[in-house]
Amino acid sequence: MWFLILLLVLVCIGLICFIAWFIHYRKSGRCPLCALDKAGLPTKLTIDTQDVPDYDNGAALTPPMGWSSWNTFKQNISEELILSTAAAMRLSGLVDAGYQYINIDDCWHSSFRDKNGRLQGDLGKFPSGMPDVIEKINHMGMKVGLYSSNGTLTCEDLPASLGNEAVDAKTIAEWGCEFFKYDFCHNKRINGDAPVIEAIELNRLGKEVEYTLKPEDAEFTGRARIVNIKRLPSGKAVGLLNHNAGTATFRTTIDISGEYVLTLLIYKSLNLRHEQYLQVIVNGEIHEVFAQKTKGFNATGRLQLMVNLKAGENEIVLKNPIRSFADSSYTQYSRMARELKKASKEIAEKTGNPEKPIIFSICEWGTSIPYKWAAKAGNMWRTTHDIMPFWKSVYLIYLHNVKLYKYAKPGSWNDPDMLEVGNGKLTEDENRAHFSLWCMMAAPLVLGNDIRNFVNEDGTPIENHPVLKIVTNKELIAIDQDPLGKQAKRIKKVSGIDILARPLANGDTALCFFNTSSSTKGLSFDLNELAEDEYLGFGVPHSSYNVHELWSDERFSATILSASMPKHGVKVYRISK
Repeated sequence: MWFLILLLVLVCIGLICFIAWFIHYRKSGRCPLCALDKAGLPTKLTIDTQDVPDYDNGAALTPPMGWSSWNTFKQNISEELILSTAAAMRLSGLVDAGYQYINIDDCWHSSFRDKNGRLQGDLGKFPSGMPDVIEKINHMGMKVGLYSSNGTLTCEDLPASLGNEAVDAKTIAEWGCEFFKYDFCHNKRINGDAPVIEAIELNRLGKEVEYTLKPEDAEFTGRARIVNIKRLPSGKAVGLLNHNAGTATFRTTIDISGEYVLTLLIYKSLNLRHEQYLQVIVNGEIHEVFAQKTKGFNATGRLQLMVNLKAGENEIVLKNPIRSFADSSYTQYSRMARELKKASKEIAEKTGNPEKPIIFSICEWGTSIPYKWAAKAGNMWRTTHDIMPFWKSVYLIYLHNVKLYKYAKPGSWNDPDMLEVGNGKLTEDENRAHFSLWCMMAAPLVLGNDIRNFVNEDGTPIENHPVLKIVTNKELIAIDQDPLGKQAKRIKKVSGIDILARPLANGDTALCFFNTSSSTKGLSFDLNELAEDEYLGFGVPHSSYNVHELWSDERFSATILSASMPKHGVKVYRISK
């Protein structure tokens, strides 16, 4: 009995608190229902990207190939290690096989920025500086990738790029970086709450306010509207912009084109305990504004930014598109994407050299279903958390990534993470399967082992090195790098064997039998079944096909394929008519 009474009292207290919050939120000019709506949308992108073009920087038209320092060396990297690895990449034949990038992961940089606020290499481990290291690797015929995080710090607690996107993009572009991995550690999500705007003021530097835009000048969409707030001098403001509730659009005619100060007069709600966010879109250019938490002693605050206005009519749109975690991730990664493209173009114009587009690798760990939005913001995106050097990790990542075939295309790739081929206790069959599956899935091929082990002391490659033979299999690499860019689809499961197939640019079909079980398995497969799946575009059935098994190099003609695979083993075929 007492328990029920206590429960009833707690429910009543909670209800009273909720009603009080609801009323306060509404009176402050914000939409409470919109704020509540976000709770059910943690990973769903609600921002409308239908009219947003894919991220097109002319890079990664086939999946990138290279090496990364992280899987084997983690924080134990240095200038000497990176340069000796680059040399081994060349001497071992990996460059000739298509591996281009030396990607220097976390811990390449110092714990503090330089006097100009720019990232700098670790002052002890990279004493020559990153520009010198990059130049030396470029002279060896390779490209260099660098790393940062979409957070306040990197995963190893070093300076990261959130809030420093423009300066960091310009820095690495000036150095000649051509691959950029952007992690997700220490991420600070954007708040869906938006400031309430009493007015907008515009003036040129050195001039007093020349134009004032008031709430009644705005055109509204959605729930956004003019709200009445007694504490404000004017008593009116633009409100209900929070959590993608709506937009307010101002159109103003300017006499003289140029750079203007845009001042937002914001309502400082009493005891606001969190940061608010607003996008100010001026003639299509996005400017982001963060209003800090405040005690609100005065009703009106001021936020300023510099914008370019043209002579004649200008459009200024106010909105906060953030409702979900995915919206926040998309917005932040898109911000860095814009800066990378801008920086690489500006460096090319400044130097007169050909542009070096920077492959943008989104490493958001698959947290907010990036494969549904990341093609608008980057060249490749991690679909899962980090890979580990044991079979279960490789297999679980495969199980998730293989389902995402429809999202891959030239310039936009699902990234199931770096290769662990040759690491840990993976068997030769598992190494071969791992590499085969990544090639079938059109995945970036980024080696994660110590490739210096592929080279003899005299600088010659160890030609019979089992791992080197796997990762330089030219037929498998050709499947991965096929310009059609269509990822393999799992078309069938047969008694512990996954059957994967992908169409190729010349009309051939790549076919993989993958034994997922822990014992030897065999099967027979009628190749004419490939004609039943529209995704493959296989065409009409034939009486016989030319078959090339890409590990044994066996070639024959057949209609029925019979194969036996050891546990975790694969057979990979190229089928021609």
